[in-house]
Amino acid sequence: MRRDYTLYFFAAMGTFMIAYIVIPMAVIYARQFGDWRTLIKTLHDPLVLAALRRSILTATSTALIALLLGVPLGYVLARKNFPGKSAIQALIDVPVVIPHSVVGIMLLVTFSSAIVDNYMGIIAAMLFVSAPFTINASRDGFLKVDERLEHVARTLGASRLRAFLSVALPMAFPNIASGAIMTWARAISEVGSILIVAYYPMTAQVLILEYFNNYGLRASRPIAVIMITLSLSIFIVLRWLVGRKNA
Repeated sequence: MRRDYTLYFFAAMGTFMIAYIVIPMAVIYARQFGDWRTLIKTLHDPLVLAALRRSILTATSTALIALLLGVPLGYVLARKNFPGKSAIQALIDVPVVIPHSVVGIMLLVTFSSAIVDNYMGIIAAMLFVSAPFTINASRDGFLKVDERLEHVARTLGASRLRAFLSVALPMAFPNIASGAIMTWARAISEVGSILIVAYYPMTAQVLILEYFNNYGLRASRPIAVIMITLSLSIFIVLRWLVGRKNA
């Protein structure tokens, strides 16, 4: 039988993509560990630590709000056909393609001083650009759940809400959890719209740019390394927890 090398070819091509992601990370770590004193100093900088806490707090709050509002919307999109549904699904994806500076300007024009330089502004910017991940993942998760299972639960006396909570939600959980993780990741990486809406109080993303503009690459690099390490660690733990739940 003739050997099929398709998978080997695809794996070889994919290796270039993996290398493109891994090499810059490896290089920045190698450069920073060659200047470990600056890294230690940065780890004890109260301004940096406060900015990191702020980033984690606002990204987590954003993910929770996206879950609270996005999961019900995803369920409706999965279960109901109605006029304008395609338009709504297109609108949900719009934040992904709008330039981040434009997002900041739109939010500033809409909410004015209510979101300027405060936590509400940071979360508003993060939520706008990251919510589509939760909504779309929830919708896809509920589409995988056979609606007849919910009908069976309802014939046994369960309300629509109880059928949702006891049947649809647990079965769609893997998709919802993945969407929440991606929402958190997208939120903590947002910088463009935050720069316009809420430069202060500074998140770690904005602080990196501030240090780079004012003090150069050497000053901003250790914060970037800390941010990469922190984000990657949390991301891996969340993925592991979701995988354990699904096992």
